[in-house]
Amino acid sequence: MPSRVEQISVNLAAVRDRIARACDAAGRGRDEVTLIVVTKTYPAEDVRTLAGLGVRHVAENRDQDAAPKAAACAELPLTWHFVGQLQTNKVRSVVRYADHVHSVDRPRLVAALSGAAVAAGRPLGCLVQVALDAESGDRGERGGVAPDAVGPLADAIAATDGLRLDGVMTVAPLAGRYAGQPRAAFDRLVEISSRLRETHPAANMVSAGMSQDLDEAVAAGATHVRVGTAVLGVRPGLR
Repeated sequence: MPSRVEQISVNLAAVRDRIARACDAAGRGRDEVTLIVVTKTYPAEDVRTLAGLGVRHVAENRDQDAAPKAAACAELPLTWHFVGQLQTNKVRSVVRYADHVHSVDRPRLVAALSGAAVAAGRPLGCLVQVALDAESGDRGERGGVAPDAVGPLADAIAATDGLRLDGVMTVAPLAGRYAGQPRAAFDRLVEISSRLRETHPAANMVSAGMSQDLDEAVAAGATHVRVGTAVLGVRPGLR
């Protein structure tokens, strides 16, 4: 039976190959797409293994798991991404280790992140989470703002101390017009990103695609894909 390190190494190589093939098929350079390995529910030892295999971007979705894990791996050359729904009472902890928060979806969270980032002396990159299952003015089932609210929220981030507007993020929706159509959903996100960059040229991150649909995300133009299961295996149950 292969060791855990061998297991991760084989899986990681397969995912990197998938990304490379998707880039080739889309006529994109491999360096245009960054792999973020989602390490939620997995131990710090796996994060260390990933770092040893050349992974430089990792993601978590729950602060109570992420904070101790990031502290245990503080000396590693890693960029930490927070990708889960974020409560305002957790932001002070999150800004101590996260370099990017992908799930910004309300003005109150912008204000809380700003205060915490300024207090910590760490500029924080923020992505607007876009809910493609939401109508005007609504939030999505898994968080995020409707497409027509992206501009005002992005403007608020860009104008707020301690924060940097990095781009947009989405999760392929389970309901609405894009349900079961990840490529169409990601195409829509890229359209939203293009419009956003007309007023915020530096906001060029497009975070989309996971283990099951990263190929469609790369084809659409995603710059960052968030992959967990395909690299680390089927997740253990949450505690």
